[in-house]
Amino acid sequence: MIKKHDLHECHSLYNLMVDPTVFPYVRYKCQSYEEYLFVTQQLIDQELQGTLISRTIMNDLGHPIGTIQLYDIVNKTGFLATWIGAPYFGQGYNRRAKESFFTELFLEHHIETVYLKIRKHNIRSKKAVEKLPYVQLANDHNPQIYESINSTQQIYDLYQVERASFLESRNRIIHCRMTRGWSDCRLQRQHAAGEEYSSLHLW
Repeated sequence: MIKKHDLHECHSLYNLMVDPTVFPYVRYKCQSYEEYLFVTQQLIDQELQGTLISRTIMNDLGHPIGTIQLYDIVNKTGFLATWIGAPYFGQGYNRRAKESFFTELFLEHHIETVYLKIRKHNIRSKKAVEKLPYVQLANDHNPQIYESINSTQQIYDLYQVERASFLESRNRIIHCRMTRGWSDCRLQRQHAAGEEYSSLHLW
């Protein structure tokens, strides 16, 4: 589902990233394949320095379809950036990638809080994140951070994921599957998230 970056994936990822339905929302708006290759190498180097954690998102066939990363890591907190290629919208990859990444962040890297800033007009991304039971709208909960990401004008909504909330949600699903079976819990999760059956997958 997610893996460390490989420069051999850059060509496929760049072609997906420049799609006009994706490009406005990516963090690194590379204007050429060569620039994308350079930025990816920088991300690999920065992870070695402990300033960010970045992964490639893979589809069920093992092909690269997007990226997910935690950046500006300070005091066990950081900001999340995610993009997925347009051909893979609505197939459940966004949720699966986040869940895999959060599991790694909270259990392996001991991150405590993940912040997400989403443009107020990016309705697709806001709907996707608001389906996740462990995500909290934090505009009022963290006004200092909310103001810092909107220093010039009100562009972003702020969301956050706490380690305890995510792990509690994860453990609830695991417990449900152990006691009630995978199918019942899949339907319960579908109902809670308002998702189509075909978009639901295992943790």
